[in-house]
Amino acid sequence: MTDGAFDHQEAAVDSRGDDPRPPRGFWFGIIVAIVKPFMIVFTKCRFTGRENMPRHGGVVYVPNHLSHFDPVLLGYFIWECRRIPRFLGKASVFKIPVLGSIISGAGQIPVYRDSAQAVDAFRDAVAAVERGECVGVYPEGTITRDPEMWPMTGKTGAARIALMTGCPVIPVANWGAQDIIKSYTGKIRIRLLPRKTLLVHAGTPVDLSAFQGKPLTNQLLHEATEVIMARVAETLGELRGETPPKELYDLRKARREAEGEEKA
Repeated sequence: MTDGAFDHQEAAVDSRGDDPRPPRGFWFGIIVAIVKPFMIVFTKCRFTGRENMPRHGGVVYVPNHLSHFDPVLLGYFIWECRRIPRFLGKASVFKIPVLGSIISGAGQIPVYRDSAQAVDAFRDAVAAVERGECVGVYPEGTITRDPEMWPMTGKTGAARIALMTGCPVIPVANWGAQDIIKSYTGKIRIRLLPRKTLLVHAGTPVDLSAFQGKPLTNQLLHEATEVIMARVAETLGELRGETPPKELYDLRKARREAEGEEKA
């Protein structure tokens, strides 16, 4: 980790702090006006690795998913990298009154799971990358169920977008959001006080050169996804100061085993 701690000091973004921010637009401007003061008051952020996030051109960043709160943290991090974050998010969030209008107007991309519209999100993400935008894809597809909160096995969307467009893939690890909102533990509770320390680190681009220029078969995409998820886990291990597991938690496998035990 090379670019040190970030304690909400705008002037200390990094050595390229004179690089102007991209135009935020009306709706994203509303998000910044709400999120940034909230994060300054209620959290202590430590942002590192921002030099690894390209300032210009299409890019896919792939974060681990810990909590319903980490999209807020990661969006804030990307903004402090002088980029506008475009997230792929569950379509249900876009249906929430007021919030749905804001995030839709801010250019976020809805994902309609298990429907004919699911392919639209992929096309929109590819188009956004080709326009030179910074697109965030949660490769796990959902919040981790790993007991130790390591990343799980991933889905192939991020690999497909990257190999189709040739854009860099940046692994991004976050830690601490689960202390604000612990997801999938029954009733959701938000704990803001005392102020939580939130960590985010962007790693160097994932090397996918071994997969480029080849037919995008399911096997190739799964192999590329394994490489991506290994880097996400490695980046989180650096952030936590721990060694990630050699084999990532497989949610589908765990569910099949649980169903088998119930039938037995």
